[in-house]
Amino acid sequence: MFKIYTDTAANLPDELIAKYELGVVPLHYTVDGREYSAAGDNGAPFDGKAFYDAMRKGAVVQTSMVNVGAFCDAFEESLSAGIDVIFIGISSGVSGTYHSAAIAADEMRERYPERKIAAVDTRAASLGEGLPVLYAAELKDAGASFEEVVSRTTEKSDSVCQYFTVEDLVYLKRGGRISGAAAMLGNILQIKPILMGDEEGKIVLHGKTIGRRKALTELVKTYQELVSDFGEPVGISQADCPEDAERLTQQLREHGCSGDILTVCFEPVTGSHVGPGTLAVFFYGIHR
Repeated sequence: MFKIYTDTAANLPDELIAKYELGVVPLHYTVDGREYSAAGDNGAPFDGKAFYDAMRKGAVVQTSMVNVGAFCDAFEESLSAGIDVIFIGISSGVSGTYHSAAIAADEMRERYPERKIAAVDTRAASLGEGLPVLYAAELKDAGASFEEVVSRTTEKSDSVCQYFTVEDLVYLKRGGRISGAAAMLGNILQIKPILMGDEEGKIVLHGKTIGRRKALTELVKTYQELVSDFGEPVGISQADCPEDAERLTQQLREHGCSGDILTVCFEPVTGSHVGPGTLAVFFYGIHR
């Protein structure tokens, strides 16, 4: 028997977490100095609209990775009950959270040598991480072994494609991805970058367009060019731009997508680094 764990950066809805009985370790963030859990606080779910509205009004958001102790505590709940653990986590290329999980896994192996513990680095975030988690959960439900789930999920993660566009370049500037001058000029000229997750799970520039509509068209074009199977699931994450997410969904359907499309609001930790208005598409491709 084994249990699948992930972190809140996987951006999975509560109903899917419950359906597959996933363990979820929360990341944390602060808004103007007040700390919150990305899993929600005091029983209240994350309010995406309020969060991104606050960012638009200048709220200062800071994020932190999950520490080793939090992962040890989470994993031990299963291990102490005789249940093996598979952790599938956020890209090591954008967060130290996966490294913390790997250290925790090593510590737990020493404490529970009779148990099996594995950690999978998706080298992705948001639904780019969430899709492999769901893939693993479906394999588990279908009766796959511990080793098969780890092997096949690792292989599946290698083909995750992540492409997104942002509304305001200032958040990329704050993250050190572009200069202040480039952000200012880009906003004036309505330059919309298309960013992607590379093979190391780091965020890099894929291309540039002028205007929002052309950016959405480019996302669809990239999907068409790279998707490995039009019938496989697709993820869409939006940072308080639901109309654009609906438009992207429609365009994907018009251009061949026949798989399930899961649309979510960007969770706060990943979303804070790309900013309100960000729109992302995640799918399995012929390569990253």
